[in-house]
Amino acid sequence: MRVPVVQHSTRRRRARRRRVLWAGGELLVTVGVVLLLLVVHQLWWTNREARRGAERQVEALEREWAGGVGEPSGSSESSGAQDSASGTGEEGAPEARSAGQGQGESGNNRRQQPSGAQAYAVLTIPRLGLRAPVAEGVGKRDVLNKGYVGHYPGTQQPGQAGNFALAGHRNTHGEPFRYINRLGAGDTVEVETADAVYTYAVDKTLDRTSARDSGVIRRIPRSTVRPAYGYTAPGYYLTLTTCTPEYTSKYRLVVWAELKSMRPR
Repeated sequence: MRVPVVQHSTRRRRARRRRVLWAGGELLVTVGVVLLLLVVHQLWWTNREARRGAERQVEALEREWAGGVGEPSGSSESSGAQDSASGTGEEGAPEARSAGQGQGESGNNRRQQPSGAQAYAVLTIPRLGLRAPVAEGVGKRDVLNKGYVGHYPGTQQPGQAGNFALAGHRNTHGEPFRYINRLGAGDTVEVETADAVYTYAVDKTLDRTSARDSGVIRRIPRSTVRPAYGYTAPGYYLTLTTCTPEYTSKYRLVVWAELKSMRPR
């Protein structure tokens, strides 16, 4: 009977193959751990840090307004950065309209135009339990990634005739606009500034449009991609925009509201 002979070269090849497979397995495990850590960072850590920072900024603005200071907040959360209650209240629509005209296109008499990336207002959506600072600009690094809501430059300010247009993250970095798709007609949205509290009522929703649909934030907001959505007459509008579907940035979700009342602070 012949006894098979295993040559040294065969053993060496088998040993190399085992080492390669082992190294490959270790590499895959390492890559998996790194990816898991990245997911945890994006979905948990950025939300935690952004929400804490946004809450501190809201508190800073409230302290500032309670002290009677009429200038935008300059706290450490926003200074120096240069990157891009439910119901309608006692006042009705006619009073809200005259209040908006009082603001005029020249802006508020007590407060100058906000500077870049500076928080100057607080957005409250009772149905969503949301209370977030509003900052000038829609840059990711200095505004949106801090958990703030960003004001589109060139659009109107709260209470002014035209369109007060805002953007916010739907996922990660505080995700203040994650659930705005749940808003329905009549839900209230409040915007507080150093001078007044403006109450808007949700009127229309555009569930999906192109990320390049600039018509939704025009003075008279109307989609250029889906023209059946929007308005045809001047008014006092609030526009909320965010990405859709969740965890993507391919399309935009839009919620529109109209000014119903203004209450001086």
